[in-house]
Amino acid sequence: MWIRCNPNPLGKETGDCVIRAIAIATDQSWRETYRDLCRLGEIQGDLPNSNAVWGSYLRGKGARQFLLPESCPDCITVQAFAERYPDGVYVIGTGTHAVAVISGDWYDSWNSASATPTVFWKVK
Repeated sequence: MWIRCNPNPLGKETGDCVIRAIAIATDQSWRETYRDLCRLGEIQGDLPNSNAVWGSYLRGKGARQFLLPESCPDCITVQAFAERYPDGVYVIGTGTHAVAVISGDWYDSWNSASATPTVFWKVK
């Protein structure tokens, strides 16, 4: 089930979905996650929301990465992913968006149920 959640301290829905998803999945504040990703991005010479930076960040927290089929009919939606993985904490990426999934619910500032994830990170 979709749970509307936006940990952005100003309630903005900007291009910060990676920060929101990681903050939710790791039980950190948006500001802490933002600062950590910016520091890592500076070290890596890349933007904090680039796949390489946030992937490296999650890997450093002990998360494991898994790939999903990109082409349908083998692809699944965010909703189908949440139903298929009812246990655990995940950050899933669609290529243009990131969403936190916890215990079969997806947490996002909008209902991204029909988006197609291509990668997921098992956080806990």
